[in-house]
Amino acid sequence: MPGFAFDPGMMRERVQGTAPPDHVRAEAFSVLYGTHEAVKGVSLGIPQGLVTAIIGPSGCGKSTFLRAINRMNDLIPVCSMRGRLLFDGEDITGPRVDVVTLRRRVGMVFQKPNPFPKSIFDNVAYGPRLHGGLSRAEITEVVERSLRRAALWDEVKDRLRDNALGLSGGQQQRLCIARALAVDPEIVLMDEPTSALDPRSTTRIEDLIAELRGDYTIIIVTHNMQQAARVSDLTAFLYEGELIEFGETRQVFTKPAKAQTEDYITGRFG
Repeated sequence: MPGFAFDPGMMRERVQGTAPPDHVRAEAFSVLYGTHEAVKGVSLGIPQGLVTAIIGPSGCGKSTFLRAINRMNDLIPVCSMRGRLLFDGEDITGPRVDVVTLRRRVGMVFQKPNPFPKSIFDNVAYGPRLHGGLSRAEITEVVERSLRRAALWDEVKDRLRDNALGLSGGQQQRLCIARALAVDPEIVLMDEPTSALDPRSTTRIEDLIAELRGDYTIIIVTHNMQQAARVSDLTAFLYEGELIEFGETRQVFTKPAKAQTEDYITGRFG
């Protein structure tokens, strides 16, 4: 199995109570589309500053769970939630939650790059401008800082006014990451962020995830088991909406607690 991002001291820290606190915690959390239960009573805690991968076959509820964390499922009229989903200890499922603020604190990168048909600069500046309160000089600083964090600055610094749609697919996805980082989120959700990219671009995104680890809590949905093993500290395996296993990535991939997990990661089904 390829290398792991897992810190070997993390288990000891968790036992001693010095591990990072849970940034997101699900407690008997379910998501329904009408009467269909896509996520079924999931309970788990996602620590702050680490990379958590969610794996499982198509239709198992991975993306549905991910999108619940920034309430994107609200855009689906028949969607409803049960149980509790906590962000820094606050239940975000209730009607009083300010969804706009939540989505600023929880950024998202989608499966396919989706830059706006605007300049590279304007793509990254969009969020800071929307939220307001920054001068033109401050926005320029945010754009440069975000592009640097997304490992894109050196490639685009001389063409910031060019249309973002002229970038390569891998560059577009890093631009979307820069756009997400520009509003200074605490959590970055990534839904199959490399599935539409070539191997070289995939490697760049994976290296970027490693660089962002610690500064952000990153939750990545992926079908690629090798990718989950390479980039994540923790792995959750979902099957038919249920959480089958959740733990340190090294443990899940080398000595899973459940036979069903072993069958999936070894390719016996999925």
